[in-house]
Amino acid sequence: MNGSGQSGHPGFTAAPALPAGDLGEPALDRSPFVPSRRGAADPVKALMHRHRELCERAVDPLEIAAGLEAHGVTDRTAARFRHRDVFSLAEEMYARISRDTGTPPRHEAAAVPLLGPGPAGLGLLPGALCAAAVAGLRLTEGRTRLAVAALGVLAVGLGVRAVLRHGPLSTGRRTPDGPHTPGTRAWTCLLLAYALFGDGLFGAAVIGGPGALPDGTAAGAWPLTTAPVLALALACAPAVWTAHLFAVHARRRVTTSRGLEEFAASVRPLLLGTFGLFLCALTVLDAACGAALGEPAGYAQALTLGALLLLARLLTVHGITRAPAVALGAAATAEVTAQAGAFAARLPGCRLLATPVDTLVAAWGPGGVQTLACGAAALALLVHASRTLTRASAHARAEEQP
Repeated sequence: MNGSGQSGHPGFTAAPALPAGDLGEPALDRSPFVPSRRGAADPVKALMHRHRELCERAVDPLEIAAGLEAHGVTDRTAARFRHRDVFSLAEEMYARISRDTGTPPRHEAAAVPLLGPGPAGLGLLPGALCAAAVAGLRLTEGRTRLAVAALGVLAVGLGVRAVLRHGPLSTGRRTPDGPHTPGTRAWTCLLLAYALFGDGLFGAAVIGGPGALPDGTAAGAWPLTTAPVLALALACAPAVWTAHLFAVHARRRVTTSRGLEEFAASVRPLLLGTFGLFLCALTVLDAACGAALGEPAGYAQALTLGALLLLARLLTVHGITRAPAVALGAAATAEVTAQAGAFAARLPGCRLLATPVDTLVAAWGPGGVQTLACGAAALALLVHASRTLTRASAHARAEEQP
């Protein structure tokens, strides 16, 4: 961080004032400054006492600034302490607590670890395992194909789990913004299952099918949509790189910003840029998978689901868990409801239940359900991320990555 505290002449302090607000900031007294003994009326000391635990556990001034921001302290509030912004106020608080504890102050934000070969290689693992599973499905038949499918699902799941436990997509030791919402993993699995089976089942249901169970191919009575799913698995690698890129440059913005508003304004285009970079990579992968497998690429389905999953993970990595859980659950519920409506319409007197579904399929095809559900959820998360991931408190401490 650049800039130091501007706390006035050391021999002069403001006249005593009563605390105001929930944060314990002193109300300003507009009377002239008068000489007094050092510490007789120290507003910064009062604020440090109010946030004593935050100051004692802070590893750098940024962590104090992030904690103050989370408690509602703004740059305007910092001006009441004769500092130009929250960063400058945090520097003084950190320096003063360091003098008391004997720890030399560090005025630079902790650096984000480099992306080593381990996490980078793990990003390639889900795609490689999924490609092997798809090849196995196309080369086998009968019970052997069923066994290959089960083994492939297990292997890809373990590969994705490894990616989420190590590297830029891992949560590390960050404390979430609230209790972890149960069901997030189940919603994600349901969305991926729908991406593989949903469109084929939905298209068959609209015309009165399916007449048989899926046979693991795209030409059966219940066709599988493998190209978008393979593209999403391969996209784990660019997701790792873009998440790391966002973390690195966001930390650099912290050291060069002069206030919370300036930091937010500089990080917002960075977030949108890295998000767009991931979508470009996913588009290329989806096109390649569609061409290699001889199937429709399903760009809309792949891009909306990929955007939703990436945004949900970025928010989770930075300690925000409720919004991703709600968005994933809403998208999965919408898809299941649409499927249930298509089958319920076959019951006597329930034909009207299929009217919204039939309208959507007529306009956008069977993939319209997934596109609409995941697209709406991804858009909501993008708006939420543009407000929360641009706060200093979201980047208070770099995660430890193996």
